[in-house]
Amino acid sequence: MTDLIKVTNVNKSYNGKLTLESINLVAKSNQVLGLLGPSGAGKTTLIKIIMGMEHPDSGTATVFDQQMPNREVLQSIGFMAQEDALYSSLSARENLRFFAELFQLNKDDIENRINYVASIVDLVPDLNRRVSNFSGGMKRRLSLAISLIADPKILILDEPTVGIDPELRRQIWNELHKYRDEGKTIIITTHVMEDAAQCDNLAMIRNGKIISSGSPEEMKQAYHAKDLEEVFLTAGRVTNENSVNN
Repeated sequence: MTDLIKVTNVNKSYNGKLTLESINLVAKSNQVLGLLGPSGAGKTTLIKIIMGMEHPDSGTATVFDQQMPNREVLQSIGFMAQEDALYSSLSARENLRFFAELFQLNKDDIENRINYVASIVDLVPDLNRRVSNFSGGMKRRLSLAISLIADPKILILDEPTVGIDPELRRQIWNELHKYRDEGKTIIITTHVMEDAAQCDNLAMIRNGKIISSGSPEEMKQAYHAKDLEEVFLTAGRVTNENSVNN
């Protein structure tokens, strides 16, 4: 496996409040890396720093050994933000076509890619509907399809399964695992333990710090826990106790 994304000693503050502290992280090819933590833990800030949308106060984030932001590198990343960035006045098909052209896909391939990614998120019957008529869950599914449209080498997905039913979640994870097996790197943020269990490696984040990391099985063994929820609670308690003792 190759290290494609590296975050080294990253710190970030907003209005004097430390949001990320001493973050070190590596994402490899053939891997799904999960950033697990509650809302406000710093997951989205970390994603934005990796993408080059935010600058750290100190430390570095590189993708393909390139400092971000880098326009050429961004062409190799499929990104799904927490907030849907869609054109409501356009249909789902028109949204997908716009982003396919933005990524300079071969015109002969665009329609096939649109149908393929729409099938992954179960939107084929709704491709010609205007996005303004979509439910919140449908918009999330369309945003995920857009992140896949260019068959990117790296996928960065911020809370990708919010508002998605269990059956479709399973279908999406099957597809993500297939992408991983093709050599792609996938980073997801989540607060859902079911999603965390599907990841190859996890970084548990609380209050801007990584409190534990490793594969789901390694973490359960390390904390003698029956599931990841127990790991998260135990790791948080140990971190709090160490903070008090120090």
